[in-house]
Amino acid sequence: MKSLHSLALALLCLLAFGAKAADRHVPTEDEMSAYLFVFFSDPTHGLFMATSDDGYTFTALNDGKPIIAGDTIAEQKGVRDPHISRGPDGAFYLAMTDLHIFAKQRGLRETQWDRPAEDYGWGNNQALVMMKSYDLINWTRSNMRIDKTYPEKFGNAGCIWAPETIYDPVEGKMMIYFTSRMGNGGSKLYYAYTDDDFTTLVTEPKLLMEYPDENIEVLDADISRMPDGRWCMAYVAQEKPGGIKIAYSDNVNGPWEYLPDQVDFEDGACEAPNVWKRIGEDKWVLMYDIFSIRPNNFGFAETTDFKTFKNLGHFNEGVMKITNFTSPKHGSIIPITAEEKARLEKHWSAAK
Repeated sequence: MKSLHSLALALLCLLAFGAKAADRHVPTEDEMSAYLFVFFSDPTHGLFMATSDDGYTFTALNDGKPIIAGDTIAEQKGVRDPHISRGPDGAFYLAMTDLHIFAKQRGLRETQWDRPAEDYGWGNNQALVMMKSYDLINWTRSNMRIDKTYPEKFGNAGCIWAPETIYDPVEGKMMIYFTSRMGNGGSKLYYAYTDDDFTTLVTEPKLLMEYPDENIEVLDADISRMPDGRWCMAYVAQEKPGGIKIAYSDNVNGPWEYLPDQVDFEDGACEAPNVWKRIGEDKWVLMYDIFSIRPNNFGFAETTDFKTFKNLGHFNEGVMKITNFTSPKHGSIIPITAEEKARLEKHWSAAK
């Protein structure tokens, strides 16, 4: 009875969430035929987009230049760690870290960091960029300051990084989850829920997970649905070297069943896992950012069961290819329709 009640509640929440956009068609997987890749680059700290027909070869829009300059949307004049998802209302939810790690060198601020590193750590920041669109062209934007939204708990936050969104079918809301730390302490994973317009948080962030070893920092979570209906969270455990681990849960926000082994195929450290499904196939790709090599690159692994992973190598060193850009950083991939791909390509071709 409990499971039936939970299912009924989830269906009611989904209907309520979708009612506001009832006239909008939400495409099914059968209607998907292309992929959208969002990422940033260290030199620009701007948002990039690339598309692919087959999920193997990606070509950047706007001739490989940013589609949105970071200094036009972020308090720190730069964005990092973009993540995009599609909600049950048909909208696209884009979340980014408001942070420029080279702001002093670019003349954007007088100090290395926004606040003293000895008190707040490397790359300290306090804001996320939250954007929403129904067509991938026109976006609403909000800059959410965690220290101002929840000053009692997060007034001393040292960072708020790597935000991602996913729909919680039980709560009937978009859930946003991210990495944060208090002052210069260890990083942990948190989650909260957003308003329907995706402008702010409506619940105080809670811990998303408690890692078994409290001395190990965790960051960069990515949650996806497994074929058995459970949830898989890929994340980074700052071990030696730091790499990608996964955990399972019956609920999108835990509690989590931990697996001890790293699932990436790298000798050095990597971060920023993102899992995406191949259209029309029972295959999922784990993508991650290998920041420990120069030039940095992405690594890929493929799975059918979220237990065993096949190494696909790196961009342009295996089956995964990029054409008109190099060294992407911390991104995500989603399926899109042929119409959505054509709209993007037409818009950014005309923008040249």
